[in-house]
Amino acid sequence: MITIEENKSLQQLHTFHLSVLARWFAEYQSIEELIDLLKTDLLRENPFLQIGGGSNLLFTSDYEGVILHSKIKFIEVVSETSEYVTVKAGSGVVWDDFVKYSVSNGWGGVENLSLIPGEVGASAVQNIGAYGVEVKDIILQVEAIEVATGQERTFTTAECMYGYRDSIFKKEMKGKYIITSVIYLLRKNPVYHLDYGNLRHAIGNKNINLQTIRDTVIEIRKSKLPDPDDYGNAGSFFMNPVIPVSQYNLLKEKYPEIPFYPVDTQSVKVPAAWLIDKAGWKNKMLGGAAVHDKQCLVLINKDNAVAKDIIDLAQNIVDSVKSLYGITIKPEVNYI
Repeated sequence: MITIEENKSLQQLHTFHLSVLARWFAEYQSIEELIDLLKTDLLRENPFLQIGGGSNLLFTSDYEGVILHSKIKFIEVVSETSEYVTVKAGSGVVWDDFVKYSVSNGWGGVENLSLIPGEVGASAVQNIGAYGVEVKDIILQVEAIEVATGQERTFTTAECMYGYRDSIFKKEMKGKYIITSVIYLLRKNPVYHLDYGNLRHAIGNKNINLQTIRDTVIEIRKSKLPDPDDYGNAGSFFMNPVIPVSQYNLLKEKYPEIPFYPVDTQSVKVPAAWLIDKAGWKNKMLGGAAVHDKQCLVLINKDNAVAKDIIDLAQNIVDSVKSLYGITIKPEVNYI
């Protein structure tokens, strides 16, 4: 059943928990209902925005249009072999519920992505990633509805043009398609990815299996990242910059301890958290916004922040890092 509300508070529908309103808020529970909604004057005559769990959004003001939200919630096995299982999930499924389901069935591929906020549909837009794994590594197909025609389309992984926290749905196809489900290819004989960050060290002497990895990732994330119900936040606010090896080598002469992760023979990824921390931003405040005291990548709504507080704090950090290291860090969060 389609539900439409007017002047809807978005405070609990995005993880920064800013006090903003949507002129209209509409939820749908099936592809058919989404197609029907797209035919209405409400969506034909007003701007609209599809959201998931609101975990990657910064509303800069009230939204003078329609906020759309999917309640398409199902998980089903499409096919399986002795080595792989193909699983399809509705766009409204909470991402971590999907991870929990996969791990409990012994299917590998998503365990490193445990406790990332948001929903299945958003995972395919953002190409979420953590601990050396990106969701593109396990996506087989993305099913969507074309906004202009209401026609269904299936995108292959290649057609999604995935990059670091990027996809075609954030570029050429932005606003042109709404994702309804995602099909993932998971392994019955998992290949573990433990060498990114401190994951292997944190596991220690425990038995290495999917559940142990999931539990350890959750433990690490909870120790570093604030619960949005305590302090509104969008998780990692900035992307880790990728820079040429030559630039990294010059920086290493001045900052011998600067960490890196190889990307290819020409470039490396530098942790944005390290850059921000060494620039002295940990726990600094601007208005009601602050840099989290345990993880510098996280900007928090510490004391009834307004959007301008967060925007200004982020820009000051960007300017500081650029001035010190000659590196431009970019927000992972979408400004709306």
